[in-house]
Amino acid sequence: MAGIWLLKSEPSVFSWQDLKAAPQQTTCWEGVRNYQARNFIRDHMRVGDRVLFYHSNAKPPAIMGIAEVVTPPYPDHFAWNPESPYFDPKSTPGHARWFMVDIQYRRDFVPPITLPELRQVSALEGMLLLQRGCRLSVQPVTESEWQIILSLRSS
Repeated sequence: MAGIWLLKSEPSVFSWQDLKAAPQQTTCWEGVRNYQARNFIRDHMRVGDRVLFYHSNAKPPAIMGIAEVVTPPYPDHFAWNPESPYFDPKSTPGHARWFMVDIQYRRDFVPPITLPELRQVSALEGMLLLQRGCRLSVQPVTESEWQIILSLRSS
């Protein structure tokens, strides 16, 4: 069974609109520099996994829509580029420390599902996104959480 993920991005860095405007509406999900998030990507993400694309540091924060993982995990080569904000001198092509996948746009939530709206759904109270202090940019989502979120925008 395909996995389900929530990926956070600040819209000023990379937005939902940027994904929709990208060639083939596809982009690499580079720049993850947290080991737990990296492990989710490297060890658990697979082609066909579903993605909730979340705008963090927005007013209000919101799930913008659905994307899909379209490549297996592969080394994040931005870590090898000294000009990149994601450069890590301890990561090399022979010993990759960071990984990424490519995601592709699937559909919008109209309107986006805001964080305040999610907080009002008691069945989602255990969702990682809603846990105090959970700032992971890559988070697993359960099948039941996925179904509840989809039911909020049945279009």
